[in-house]
Amino acid sequence: MTALSVNVNKVAWLRNARGGSRPDLSETTRTVIKAGANGITVHPRPDQRHIRPQDVIDIQAVISATNEVEFNIEGNPTAEPRENGYPGFYQLVEAAKPDQCTLVPDTEHQLTSDHGWELREATTFDSVRSIIAKYQDLGTRVSLFIDPDPDQISRARDVGADRIELYTGPYADSVATYGIDSEEAGKQWELYRRAVIHAKERGLGINAGHDLNLANLTRFCSIGDIDEVSIGHALIADALDHGLAVTVERYLEALRTAVSNDRMTPA
Repeated sequence: MTALSVNVNKVAWLRNARGGSRPDLSETTRTVIKAGANGITVHPRPDQRHIRPQDVIDIQAVISATNEVEFNIEGNPTAEPRENGYPGFYQLVEAAKPDQCTLVPDTEHQLTSDHGWELREATTFDSVRSIIAKYQDLGTRVSLFIDPDPDQISRARDVGADRIELYTGPYADSVATYGIDSEEAGKQWELYRRAVIHAKERGLGINAGHDLNLANLTRFCSIGDIDEVSIGHALIADALDHGLAVTVERYLEALRTAVSNDRMTPA
């Protein structure tokens, strides 16, 4: 079954809006783990709008104590130290030593991750290859945030990535706009299915994320061969209605349903 990694950025964002220590990120992490999630994801940004450096260390401590789930840290690997106390992305990864590091080509003030790496340019290709080796030397698995483009996927393998994380925004948008059984959503599903096959043939692990939710998750993961999904915004929003533990359980059930419908053909 596809693993579920819960992104807790929005919980930190809520805490920061008021100040203080509530909601407590460590308690949130314990609740998510107890509910059965397979991992915790954070995306610390240089402006510290949500996850802060101390959160990374605190969450790692909770995960280490339970020894039951993986820790995934996302971010732009070129983010340098800032005067606001952000130590730099590499420094955070070095301190926390997560199981997985997902490298994302975000700009500093980007609202959310909305595109994958462009690896066709030789300078970028060489730079990313060097960066990946640097993070792998820390003992962490490296995933590259990638669009469902076979050429970019092949280049992700060539620069040494262990996995890719498919940017699923276009699929989610097609479902939201036209419906899960629409021709448009079906075309997007097929595009991602071919991307997954291409990545698997090249020996890459496959993650996916961005705007996946209870309305589109089962259909998307019926593609098969997807190792992990990282879900934050939709899951935390659903938790406002149903509670965090129950919501995690609902997402896990959606993934179990995807297994029972493996290789589903879209309408």
